[in-house]
Amino acid sequence: MPTALITGATAGLGAAFARRLAADGFTLVLVARDESRLAETADQLKLRYGVSVELLPADLASDEGLALVESRLREGVDLLVNNAGFGHPGRFLEVPVEDELRMLKLHCEAVLRLTLAALPGMRKRGRGGVINVASVAAFFTRGTYSASKAWVVNFSESTAAELREPQVRVMALCPGFVRTEFHQRASMDVSGIPDFLWLDADAVAKEAMRDLALGRRVSVPDLRYKAIVALGRLVPRNLAGQISAKLGR
Repeated sequence: MPTALITGATAGLGAAFARRLAADGFTLVLVARDESRLAETADQLKLRYGVSVELLPADLASDEGLALVESRLREGVDLLVNNAGFGHPGRFLEVPVEDELRMLKLHCEAVLRLTLAALPGMRKRGRGGVINVASVAAFFTRGTYSASKAWVVNFSESTAAELREPQVRVMALCPGFVRTEFHQRASMDVSGIPDFLWLDADAVAKEAMRDLALGRRVSVPDLRYKAIVALGRLVPRNLAGQISAKLGR
């Protein structure tokens, strides 16, 4: 049985990946801060899919939590999904620096360290994959969140380019607005986002797995967001930044 380790696994895209991979017969290693929610999620997956589930409570914005998950990854997994992340409701100049540093720790340092912990074993076996969850925001300018996700995209592409094993793949996943707890947890008002821009988490996870199998280094689920990203690359960066700031407000 292949093994997948998923961070931020109790809600949103992380939970969607857990369902998708359980349905595909993966043994799961679920990482999140809330041990009780981890146990509840594991029980549901075992009951529905009959898979083996290992729980790994850890705060990936701490060195202790990162070291714990790094150690598990070095034991060997077939797929790593770096999904844990969060957003801020305020603008960059309004957010406490401690919160910004925590975001960089989770979005950048954790992605780097966990990817580096997983890859040696994958390369030795000649197979495996890493999905680093970024965002469509990576292609626009909107504070530390978009900057950190742009780093995830660049890091993933750069790492994929260095790999010499064709069956070891690293991919950045860049979804748009997904119906999850993400925005509620960040106290973000998303009432002005049109219905047609919202994506289903299970559909995003399914498309991500397809794109990873196809060897893509960047996955932008859904034609709507592919068009938005393409348009954003054509618009001058100053104008794109102004539009992004207005949308953010």
